[in-house]
Amino acid sequence: MLKRTETCKQQFYWKPLFRAFLAALCVISFITAPFFLTGCNSGSGAEGSGASGWEGFGTSGDLVIGLTDAPGDFVTYTVDVVSLTLTKQNGAVVNALPLETRVDFSGYTDMTEFLTVATVPSGLYTKAVITLDYRDADIQVEDQNGDVVPVENIIDEDGREIKTLRLSVHLEGINKLLIVPGIPAHLTLDFDLRASNQVEFDNHGNPTTTVKPVLLADVNPLAPKIHRLRGPLKDVNVTDGTFDVIIRPFIHILSGGDRRFGLLNVVTDDRTCFEINGEMYQGTQGLQTLDSLQILTAIIVIGDLKGHPLKFEARHVYAGSSVPGGDMDVVTGNVTSRQGNLLTIKGATLIRAQGSVIFNDEVVIQLGLNTTVRRQLSLNEFGTSDISVGQRVMVFGQLNADETRLDASEGYAGLLLTTLRGEVADNHSTLRVDLEAIDGRGIGQFDFSGTGLPAEDDADPADYEVNNGAINISNMVPGTPIKVRGFVTAFGHAPEVADFDAHTIIDVADVTAVMVVDWFPASRGAVEYLSSDSFTLNLQGTGWFHHLCRAGVGTDLDDLSNPPLIKASESGQGLYFIVAEGNSQLLFTFEDFLDELSEHLNENAAVRHLVAVGKFDDTVSAMTVNHVTVSLR
Repeated sequence: MLKRTETCKQQFYWKPLFRAFLAALCVISFITAPFFLTGCNSGSGAEGSGASGWEGFGTSGDLVIGLTDAPGDFVTYTVDVVSLTLTKQNGAVVNALPLETRVDFSGYTDMTEFLTVATVPSGLYTKAVITLDYRDADIQVEDQNGDVVPVENIIDEDGREIKTLRLSVHLEGINKLLIVPGIPAHLTLDFDLRASNQVEFDNHGNPTTTVKPVLLADVNPLAPKIHRLRGPLKDVNVTDGTFDVIIRPFIHILSGGDRRFGLLNVVTDDRTCFEINGEMYQGTQGLQTLDSLQILTAIIVIGDLKGHPLKFEARHVYAGSSVPGGDMDVVTGNVTSRQGNLLTIKGATLIRAQGSVIFNDEVVIQLGLNTTVRRQLSLNEFGTSDISVGQRVMVFGQLNADETRLDASEGYAGLLLTTLRGEVADNHSTLRVDLEAIDGRGIGQFDFSGTGLPAEDDADPADYEVNNGAINISNMVPGTPIKVRGFVTAFGHAPEVADFDAHTIIDVADVTAVMVVDWFPASRGAVEYLSSDSFTLNLQGTGWFHHLCRAGVGTDLDDLSNPPLIKASESGQGLYFIVAEGNSQLLFTFEDFLDELSEHLNENAAVRHLVAVGKFDDTVSAMTVNHVTVSLR
């Protein structure tokens, strides 16, 4: 394992260097051993709401469980989820996962995948435990040249090879998970790759991943993160505008009627788009066409989880041969360059006909006159010229023998929602963005040649023009961290009609921020000016982590004009952890937390790691927190 010397820092690469480490909408706790994690609750359940009355009656309720990932820097991060257990307030343990499930967490940075619908005994649940198996892991990263390399050395912070990891999620206070009959609950577990992994390259370019897990737990989430449902069709109710899908999460085979992962009802409306066997429909016509298909036809649904009551509303439904794993091979990824009708995709996901999944460093796609092009969430007609650099695509065709080239000349391509991350460069008349990444890939991997005509009009990633339409951008001043979802402008037309057409724009300065800092070696001077309601961080001697992240957009704390100030919220209440010598102390008020921290520091304790969650004010470099974890040595 590399030692953290200045020389090692020069060899360390994480694309791009020193990007921030996680996006969070939930409260987290980062603890080294054991791993404790906490959750947030956007639902209406509260402690003392009669939950204890459900204990002992033998009644059950439904719990919908999803998995997701905050943006990370991995081409693939595939591990086996061995088990998922829930612990009730009375100590009873329930197994919520019907069988071991292989998951590529890197594929869910802007999406939550439904894992299972479990019927569990009613009551209050205060902890979940998820076990990951790394023995057959497939983890791949990009090196400094943008080439994809496998990670063979996966270790913990003490340098020991990782075989399995057991992570606990604690749901404290009002954030406890309440299960009652007839009211489905939802739990999302978010394994944050960026905060959980450090990637180091040795002198020969061989990577080592050090894993220190950070998990997010969200009870009854109503945050606007798209959800994906996958599985065979169970039945359709045209009158009610609904259909049922037998859940097959991630890469499980889509055939058969095995219901061990549960069944989920999907709600449609007049705006729902359907792509069925390569044809487009909308609303009732699409649902009627779906009803004509055989039971157990493969289905993928992209939609939104809505509450009160909890329901899953479909935006876009794929069925039959429009689902990967049918009659054609499929390549998914972002276009990194285009020459004529040849598209290059680096770090692509390949799904062979009949369902096997492969990851390739680079795949070339051949388009043709007969290539059909569709766009997610639209019924309009599109052509191959609409596929440009940066666009995320799902292309159907035939792979060659060595799986480096896909012939889509008689196939079809789907244009998928694409995510930009960066900072506002200008907001006068139009929004211009200094791009950091496209769908998590470092912007240096994209060749924008040919995106504009003439060549001097090619898209400029440092001044990337976004068509904001009716979206208000008046508050998005230069330097504002931003996240944009939409579609890339047609090839050869930038910036004639802007470089990118936005569907949603998030000013991430207004969202929950997560600060991650470590000191190497542990520092006795990391905390300064400690008062009754705040303290300041001294960033001298920090290690790999010294960042703030909001919705996946990173800010290097070293670039701030003032040292970061950590201060209490108005109520002062929250979840505050102090970890020392392997023991964890949980406090519920910021004042008590500061008293305990002060005692430790007065006894010459050194700060090794800090995670803080709250709202960050860029103008004064101050973070108002509802959660802090400090690890001491």
